[in-house]
Amino acid sequence: MSKITLRTENCKACGNCVRNCKRGALKFTEEVNAKGYRTIAVDESKCIYCGMCYTVCPDYVFSIEEGSETV
Repeated sequence: MSKITLRTENCKACGNCVRNCKRGALKFTEEVNAKGYRTIAVDESKCIYCGMCYTVCPDYVFSIEEGSETV
């Protein structure tokens, strides 16, 4: 089973992940991280673990685990 992990402390709220998620699984929350930026939340019921968020994120916020392999 796949799992997505977010390191929200790295996020600068650029929005690349939200704009590029074809499933609409990512959104900004009202929470603010230590840098003062709004954080991202993932709706895992919509996420297909395609890795697009990982690919477009300049701040290494996302990691996706597929079984024993980490992307």
